[in-house]
Amino acid sequence: MFLLIGVSLLAAMTFLILFIWAVKTGQYDDTFTPSVRILFDDDLVSDTEPGKEAELQKEEKNPEKKGDSKNQKCSLPESKL
Repeated sequence: MFLLIGVSLLAAMTFLILFIWAVKTGQYDDTFTPSVRILFDDDLVSDTEPGKEAELQKEEKNPEKKGDSKNQKCSLPESKL
């Protein structure tokens, strides 16, 4: 029983020391930026050529035109009630 109390006090003191260290090093100083970070749109940098990038974006917008010219639409089978 005394061993468990000693270990729990040691763990609590460790967490308290780590919390105080985090506060002193400025971990919790900036409370504004995380709340507005979602409002910013981050653009991904692509390794493709500029002309290829525009072509890829067009293909993403028009998935029917990708691949062969046949219109391959899949339909789910109708359920029997």
